[in-house]
Amino acid sequence: MGDYEANLDRAFKMLPDIETSDERFIIPEPKIFSEGKATVLENFSQIVDVLNREPDHVMKSLTRELGTAGKIDGQHAVFQGKFTVEAIAEQIESYVNEYVKCSECGRPDTKLVKSDRILMLQCDACGAHRPVRKRKASIEAKKDALEEGETYEFKIESIGSKGDGIAKVDKYIVYIIGASKKEVVKAKVKRISGTVVFADLV
Repeated sequence: MGDYEANLDRAFKMLPDIETSDERFIIPEPKIFSEGKATVLENFSQIVDVLNREPDHVMKSLTRELGTAGKIDGQHAVFQGKFTVEAIAEQIESYVNEYVKCSECGRPDTKLVKSDRILMLQCDACGAHRPVRKRKASIEAKKDALEEGETYEFKIESIGSKGDGIAKVDKYIVYIIGASKKEVVKAKVKRISGTVVFADLV
């Protein structure tokens, strides 16, 4: 009997360690880069694989939370607007808490199922299930204060050496031909060069 127990003990020690899904559940840090006025999430596909969710569902949630439009482009996700790594990582974490992790046992061994038209999160580990709630957008895309071709109201604060009216908006200095000091005018942005803006009265 002693030999049997010793052999059994040795056999168990020879077995490979089996990872639980929780141990494997490490979400990659978002890798992003800017492309014009858009933000590209380079490793979107890798993140989705770890979450074990449909790419379209993840994308729909992220665009709603970020308050922007976007699309899946191959392995990447493209969001309209400028976003930081921290902002995207925060929304991925929110997605995990709402659509992946079980609220009872905290494990990611879950799946989304519909019951009477209600989307439910069902845990394969402990059997718990709960409805998922619709979240409201919490972030808005950062938009430039001024854009070429658009018309704005400007308050003229001073007059330049060439007689142009000068207004200040956010980080921009706006030069408007024919505007007088202290008046409020409507002008169309003709050109933006760094923080210098040239506009025409309308």
